[in-house]
Amino acid sequence: MSMNDTPTYPPEFFRRIDESDDRLFYTEPRLVVHIDDHAIAAIGRHFSQTLPEDGIILDLMSSWRSHLPADFRADRVVGLGLNEVEMRENPQLDEYVVHDLNEDPRLPFDNAVFDAVVVTVSIQYMTRPVEVFSEVRRTLKESAYLHVIYSNRMFPTKAVAAWQALDNRRRGQLVGSYFKSSGDWEDIALYDISPNTGAYSDPVYVVSARKPGHDI
Repeated sequence: MSMNDTPTYPPEFFRRIDESDDRLFYTEPRLVVHIDDHAIAAIGRHFSQTLPEDGIILDLMSSWRSHLPADFRADRVVGLGLNEVEMRENPQLDEYVVHDLNEDPRLPFDNAVFDAVVVTVSIQYMTRPVEVFSEVRRTLKESAYLHVIYSNRMFPTKAVAAWQALDNRRRGQLVGSYFKSSGDWEDIALYDISPNTGAYSDPVYVVSARKPGHDI
């Protein structure tokens, strides 16, 4: 597939074992981490190297941890997720919005307000990713990035079929196709940032792209 191709997806790509209302599944807060400490540290290092300090960051599909470095300085970190208790317990969020992206992919934010958007170990649950990525692009400032971080952990009943059918590398290609299908993005790239500890650790990958604009 070339960079100019616009992928299309059959409906079964985004079907799930459990098609019940996501708000019911996430009613009970899960105040646990879903990846190991080494993987969390790898994500923190990536964020420290790529996210703009003193900016406005959107943590999309947020929960009780954003995995930002402890010393990271932001003007404001906004969370959007399904469980209010989890986001209320997140010490790095300055504000949050309870919103179901699978029900309504429109983001309740103005145009060009965010300096970066992150989706951390949640992309596998997104059933309308092209619409969401288009909305993210709308809310980003020029030259700002969307970073999608994923591992191999998931709730299998809520992960979409396409995600479950692919290996980790091809999952990155799938996320890359979401960018290609959702408007004008530049510098689409896949990175393997998995920790090298000499022992087993959860793998970590990043797919990122930026909204076109003039570099500052």
